[in-house]
Amino acid sequence: MIERVLLTGATGMLGSSLHRAAKILSPAWTILAPPHYVLDLTNPHAVTDYLAKNAVDLVIHAAGKVGGITANMNDQSGFLTHNMLMGLNLIEAARSAGVKNFINFGSSCMYPRNLHGTLSEDDLLTAPLEPTNEGYALAKIAAAKLCAYIAEQYGLAYRTFIPCNLYGPNDNYDPSRSHVLAAALLKIHTAKVQQKNSVEIWGDGTVRREFVFVDDLARFAITHADALAEFPPLLNTGAGADISINDLYTSLARVIGFTGKFTHNLTAPVGMTRKLMNSDRAKALGWQPTTNLTDGLRLTYASFLKEQRTTPE
Repeated sequence: MIERVLLTGATGMLGSSLHRAAKILSPAWTILAPPHYVLDLTNPHAVTDYLAKNAVDLVIHAAGKVGGITANMNDQSGFLTHNMLMGLNLIEAARSAGVKNFINFGSSCMYPRNLHGTLSEDDLLTAPLEPTNEGYALAKIAAAKLCAYIAEQYGLAYRTFIPCNLYGPNDNYDPSRSHVLAAALLKIHTAKVQQKNSVEIWGDGTVRREFVFVDDLARFAITHADALAEFPPLLNTGAGADISINDLYTSLARVIGFTGKFTHNLTAPVGMTRKLMNSDRAKALGWQPTTNLTDGLRLTYASFLKEQRTTPE
């Protein structure tokens, strides 16, 4: 039975969603959520010492250095080293401390670029990665592999969930670090407020992405935390359908109330053409996202507006 949990990245979008879900779905849990200045995950001695002093039954690793395509391209070494250090330090320290359960979050960026059809867990490492986020992907792959090796060697329930693009409350809207949906939302909102008549889309807008509302994933992870031993080492948690970036911008414009037009910057980087995942294994275990994209965008925009009002000058 899980009673004490270490949650990393609790101030981020996924981490904060997991924290909210745990309080509602598992109110008896004691959740340790140390900020970076209390627990530096890149310091192996600090992580080992923390887990030696704070016994937990489950680690949920949602921390990471994240960013959009520009941030990844400009700092491949930083995304590789920072995420790899955090993941490997935490996973090995948890094993050393005897933690029996571990939820590691990967990313669809882990999969090879532009494979035909949907991406299954068996496709990992079968072809070259997308160059624009290779550093981040390698770090995520290393963490997932270490979890799988530990699970096999020591019989521990160390599992990796691989979500598609997540969105929702508490996303990062910093233009230098935001992912595609948050970046698009900010651009369209700004254009509406500033009464601009056009918004630029990077590329021709035909690349496709799969989106899951973050609270759906958080609820699934918390609900099934006691059953990790029954899960496979890797588990795709996608929406089951993708949309073009053009359609995403159109949907966001409808939610935000922007009536201008869209232009295309054909020289801008766009990343993988498509990365739709096959989530059949997760569905067999109860995975079923319940928030459709339109409702999710409305909830996300409402949260964005609330955050804008409460952010100090």
